[in-house]
Amino acid sequence: MSGGVDSSVAAARLAEQGYEVVGATLKLWCYEEREPVARPCCSLEAIADARSVALRMGFTHHVLDYTADFRTRIAEPFVAGYLAGRTPYPCAACNADLKFGRLLEQARGIGAAFVATGHYARRAPAPLAGGGEEPALWRAVGRAKDQSYALWAVARASLPSLLFPLGGLTKDEVRAHAERLGLARVADKHESQDLCFVGPGGYAAFLAEAAGRERVERPGPILDLEGRELGEHGGLAHYTVGQRRGLGRGVAGGGALYVVALDAERNAVTVGPEAALLAREARTGPLNWLPADPPQAGRRLQAQIRYRAGAADATLWPGEAGSGRAAADPVTAAPFDPAAGARVVFDAPQRAVTPGQSAVLYDGDRLLGGGTIL
Repeated sequence: MSGGVDSSVAAARLAEQGYEVVGATLKLWCYEEREPVARPCCSLEAIADARSVALRMGFTHHVLDYTADFRTRIAEPFVAGYLAGRTPYPCAACNADLKFGRLLEQARGIGAAFVATGHYARRAPAPLAGGGEEPALWRAVGRAKDQSYALWAVARASLPSLLFPLGGLTKDEVRAHAERLGLARVADKHESQDLCFVGPGGYAAFLAEAAGRERVERPGPILDLEGRELGEHGGLAHYTVGQRRGLGRGVAGGGALYVVALDAERNAVTVGPEAALLAREARTGPLNWLPADPPQAGRRLQAQIRYRAGAADATLWPGEAGSGRAAADPVTAAPFDPAAGARVVFDAPQRAVTPGQSAVLYDGDRLLGGGTIL
């Protein structure tokens, strides 16, 4: 329970339905007194809001200290990723390692059957190839709020133990439930739109404090596609693939320029025209594959390469294999090891395939898994 309206209504609905609910708020990096965060979730005030919901609905509430795990598993890799020229997506790791990892283990330790959250997603059965059914994750009914993208890294073994009470609701319906239940402290709270641990100073301030300003703001060259120096940047961590604004001093070209690549070894930013952002494939690290049946070379699916993007038709290939094949080429389907990574070959070029972000795989509305873009 983050203290926001979504997790509050999720817990309250389960209590209404007769579940024995135990509320849990995770104490993370963002609750430290030296880093006050003025936002709807992830603050000391949010803990009080979550507790008020528990009191109103008649169930217990606990605060669990995950500060050390959050720092080592989420925040430190996030900083390291930016310093290495990537754009990390820490929410997937937080969900997999903490909310549906460590928290699920603790829940089982007290005899709880499920862990529920306020994510807009669904868990429902899917057919197995050999007959029978298996638990699966699906997009929310209200696609505008769908958060299944953030769940791609959750372990398949955890799926039977997950509940998503908001998966069939819209945001307006959730707020209406909060009003009906008398949850006045959370019913009209604004949504949190950024990472919980970054704080009001933004990414640059957080990274400078965590890694040292001299590392984060180390200047370097801005290069064109031919390697010619166009200007100077103020630190790789200030840039991401696809960015247009803030390209630094003295950068000029014959048209609009965008960040095309970041090279941590050379401390260089490469820029080019928008056409240079288009790519036909995304290469990933190890796949987290959720179905029981293993992935197959040449499988047709849809892939989403950022949280706010739409899913695009694509073909899945193992590792380096198949990278030169067109999506329409005939292929003999064969299973492959998801731990060896994959290549996602799109039917149509995609804009700004960004290292560090997630390539999340779907079959229609069903979430198949995903991997970190290399």
